[in-house]
Amino acid sequence: MTRSEIDVDVVDFQPGRWGNPAEPMHLSESVLGALTMLGISESAPAAVEPVLPATRIDDDTVAALTATGAVVATDDADRRARLRGFSTPDLLKFREGDGSDAPDAVVAPTTADQVTAVLAVCADRGLTLNPFAGGTSVTGGMAPGRGKPVISLDLRELTGLLDFDEVSQIATFAAGTRLPDAERLVGERGFEIGHFPQSYEGATVGGCAVTRSAGQSSIGYGRFDEMVVGLTVATPIGTAEIGTAPKSAAGPDLRQLFLGSEGALGVVTAVRVRVHPVPAVRRFYGWHFPDFAAGAAAMRAIAQGNVRPTVLRLSDEAETGLNLANPSGAGSASSSGPVGGCLMVVGFEGDEADVDCRDTYVSARIADLGGTALGTEPGEHWRLGRFRGPYLRDPLLDAGALVETLETVTFWSNIDRLKADVTASITETLGAAGTPAVVMCHISHVYPTGASLYFTVIAKALEDPLAQWGAAKRAANAAIRAAGASITHHHAIGTDHRETYLQEIGEVQVAALRAVKNAIDPDGLLSPGILLP
Repeated sequence: MTRSEIDVDVVDFQPGRWGNPAEPMHLSESVLGALTMLGISESAPAAVEPVLPATRIDDDTVAALTATGAVVATDDADRRARLRGFSTPDLLKFREGDGSDAPDAVVAPTTADQVTAVLAVCADRGLTLNPFAGGTSVTGGMAPGRGKPVISLDLRELTGLLDFDEVSQIATFAAGTRLPDAERLVGERGFEIGHFPQSYEGATVGGCAVTRSAGQSSIGYGRFDEMVVGLTVATPIGTAEIGTAPKSAAGPDLRQLFLGSEGALGVVTAVRVRVHPVPAVRRFYGWHFPDFAAGAAAMRAIAQGNVRPTVLRLSDEAETGLNLANPSGAGSASSSGPVGGCLMVVGFEGDEADVDCRDTYVSARIADLGGTALGTEPGEHWRLGRFRGPYLRDPLLDAGALVETLETVTFWSNIDRLKADVTASITETLGAAGTPAVVMCHISHVYPTGASLYFTVIAKALEDPLAQWGAAKRAANAAIRAAGASITHHHAIGTDHRETYLQEIGEVQVAALRAVKNAIDPDGLLSPGILLP
């Protein structure tokens, strides 16, 4: 089933498999044939239910936490439901029956005051906590250190539209509000946030803020951190209200301190975001380019111009060949367009006159830059199927494949080197183990000065796929760092990127971050091991 962002349902992601279990993906014959060419012909071993360690929370502590008004659970079913996130290593550990990262208890507050009270109990009892909302982390952000008993602070009952300023076009949401619900709430008033990451079905407003999420419409509406105008953050030393004006010269912008902090500096309980009127027109096209270099050059020209589309995305030759730019087709053969080359998706949203104007200009510009128009069918296929892409991973893992993604961002002058170096690092590492790999890449977020690169890797899973991918991931991280690019554009740091992130920011910034952590969270209650070791 394919849906647009307008009528997507909220999905309670369950650990072990991505998304809605009622709508599984199935691999097409073309994908199964490609797997055979990679030597993948046997299914993966059947998954084993994870065995959890005994909880370290005693009855007296349960009583203290319950006294805050929050709901407290220490049974295995609730703890298992908060077991890690959705990176491939997370899923592989789950399938192997590894429950070692399970929290000791799940605590679900219903108000911001209860969050503050839970923090006080944790400080008094020597507990640590990790905020949980949608749980869609793909970088180890849901597996904090376990030196002390760990509370999974489930924020999903902190939900709803708290305030709406139609004049200023600002909506204030409780942090646990799911993105589809947030869009419906402002949609009833004729407005839209316009933030549509692939985790849209399960992600929350607060989660997008603390991970610096980037949605597919980033060239039109900006990244989520650019949409945030204010935050309410509960910390062990008090509550911070941040953002009193759209822009200010009153010292450093402290919104930036908590945006991307992944719960390590405080628990975001409310988020104020800018909104815009619901677009009257949504128009998406496909364009063909002979190769990735030509398509990337065209993207740069559009991004550096004064007239831009709302969505701009380019799949490389490998991704285009498997038609993974149309996830709803699960890798089926493309129904139209030239064979070979690269597919670019270009989308416009707005009122009719605005869309007509931008469409006319940008389309003529793309044609001048060497693009061949494919019409609306490829663009609409992508738009309606864009949330389905991650669903492909589960059947691929079931089929005995190792499949994972990673992303990075750099300046335009460094794009070619970065793509080549990361691709080589992965193929050489996996190839040395005797497993040829397909490495696909696309650009989905562009700026006047640079762009992100998003890689998808498929290879045959060996006897120890965790070690197999770990070696490839370390090699890719090293290649990213050597090329001078950032370790992440929108997946965040978690634990998987932590060491490379610290190398990237350098000693001065590490010292500043540690000082802030020590000042706000002196007892190390919050998300231990996330961002900082």
